[in-house]
Amino acid sequence: MAMNRKIYPRLALALLAVGFVSFMALDNLLFGGLRADLTENRMYTVSKGTREIIEGIDEPIDLYFFFSDKATKDVAPLRGYARRVRELLEEYALIADGRIRLRVIDPVAFSEAEDQAAEFGLQAVPLDAGGEQVYFGLAGSNAWGEQQVIPFFQPEREEFLEYELSKMLASLATAKKPVIGVISGLQLNGGFDMMSGQPTAPWVVMEQLQQGFEVRNLPLTGDSIDDDVTTLMVVHPAGIPDAMQYAIDQFVLKGGKAIVYVDPYCESSRGAGSPMDIPGASASASDLPRLFKAWGVDYAADKVVGDVGTALQISVAADQPPVAHIGFLGLGVDDIARGDVVSGSLESINLGMAGALKPAAGATTRFEPLLQSSPRAALLDAMQVQMTRDPAALLKGFTPGGERFTLAARISGPVKSAFDGPQVEGREHVAEAGDINVIVVADADLLADRFWVQVQDFFGQSVATAWADNAAFAQNAIENLSGSSALIGIRSRGR
Repeated sequence: MAMNRKIYPRLALALLAVGFVSFMALDNLLFGGLRADLTENRMYTVSKGTREIIEGIDEPIDLYFFFSDKATKDVAPLRGYARRVRELLEEYALIADGRIRLRVIDPVAFSEAEDQAAEFGLQAVPLDAGGEQVYFGLAGSNAWGEQQVIPFFQPEREEFLEYELSKMLASLATAKKPVIGVISGLQLNGGFDMMSGQPTAPWVVMEQLQQGFEVRNLPLTGDSIDDDVTTLMVVHPAGIPDAMQYAIDQFVLKGGKAIVYVDPYCESSRGAGSPMDIPGASASASDLPRLFKAWGVDYAADKVVGDVGTALQISVAADQPPVAHIGFLGLGVDDIARGDVVSGSLESINLGMAGALKPAAGATTRFEPLLQSSPRAALLDAMQVQMTRDPAALLKGFTPGGERFTLAARISGPVKSAFDGPQVEGREHVAEAGDINVIVVADADLLADRFWVQVQDFFGQSVATAWADNAAFAQNAIENLSGSSALIGIRSRGR
C-alpha cells in the first residue's frame, strides 16, 4: 500500500507532462500561425490591401532590415520604433510563407554589414557629437535584380509605416510597372523660373508617382499616345491642339483610363517658362472643350469658385496677420465624397482658384462628384480674381448662392467620339464606347508642392512631410484607374 501511494503521484505527474506536451504540439499545429493584436490601433494587424500585395508575389523577394542594435542600446524611443518595424516585417514574412526572405542585420562599425548597408544606399545618421553612426533602414531586391530602399525610418512618419513597407513590396513584386502617360503645360518634372532666374525642382507628387509607375512624358502638341500607356494624366493642357485632343479621345474610347486637371486660373503657370509656342494660347487657363462636350461635362474656363465656408487663411505680408482668401479652398471631410475609393479615406485637400464642373444637358454619362465646395460659395470672374491681389477686395459684394459646386468628378458610361472621323490619315477611328472611366478635376494647382507639402533637408536627403491629402488624392486616382488599388486603403491607415 505504501508503494502504491508513491507510484500514483508519479504516474499522475507523468500523465500531466505527456498531456501538456501533447497539448502544446496540437496548439502549435492548429494555431501556430495565429497571433492576437491587442494594441489600441491594431498596429500589427496588416490591412486587406497589404495581404493582397503579398498574395500577388510570384517570385521570392529578399528584404534586408538594417538596424544599429548595439549602438542604440541607450536610445529607448528609437529601439521601440525599430522593434515595431521588425515585428511588422516578420508578420509580412509569416503571411508570405517563404516568398519574403527577411534578414535582420546589425551593421556595426567597420564591418561587412556596414559596407553592405552603404552599398544599398541606406542613410547613416550621427547619433551624438562623438560621431557614432546609426543605420535604421530597409533594402529589398527581387528576382529581376531590381532594388528598392527606405534609407531611414523617420519616427515622425510612424503612422505611415505599413504604407511605406507595402509600397516597396508592390514595386518589387511587379515585373513591369504600369506606364502612366503625362501630358502637361506645366514644368512638373522641374524647369526654370523666369521670375527668379533659378531652376525649379520636380514636383513632389511626380517623384512619388515614379516610385510605383513608369511615368512617361508625352508632348502637349503631339498627335499620338504610346500603345503601352495604361493611364493618362493630363495636367493644365493650356493651348492643347485638336490633334492631341483627338489622341486622348481615342485612347479613352479604346478603354484607356484618364485623369484630367484643368484650371480657370493656374497660379503655378505664373513665372515659369511656358513650354508652349501656340499662337493665342493662354498659359493661365486650360480647357478640353471638345472632349468635355463628348463626355457630358459642363465647365466654364473663365469662372473661379469663391467659397467663404472653406476659405484658407493666407499671409499677404510679413507684418500683417493672415486673412481669409475665398479663392483658396481648404476642403474637409464634409466636402470630400466618402463613397468613392479615390476620396473616401481623405480628410483635407487644398485648392487654388478652382473651377466648377457639372453634368451637361442631355449627357449620357454618369457624373459623380468627388470634391465639392461648401454651400457658402459663388462663381467669380477668373480675370477679376487674377487682377485682384487683395483678398479683402474679393469679399466686397460677394454673395453666396447656397449651392455646392463640384470641383472634381468621376465620369463614366457610354459616349461618342468628339470627332467625326480620323484626324490622321490611315488610323483606325473608334466612334463610340459603352463605358468610359475618367476623372476630371477643375484645378491643377492642388498638385503643386506649396498647397500640400513641406520639403526639408534630413542629413542631405530631401524629406517631404504632407500637411494635406492632395498627393494622396492624385495617387489614389492613378492607382484606381490603372487597376492597382491595393495601396489606397493602406495610405491613410494609422492617421
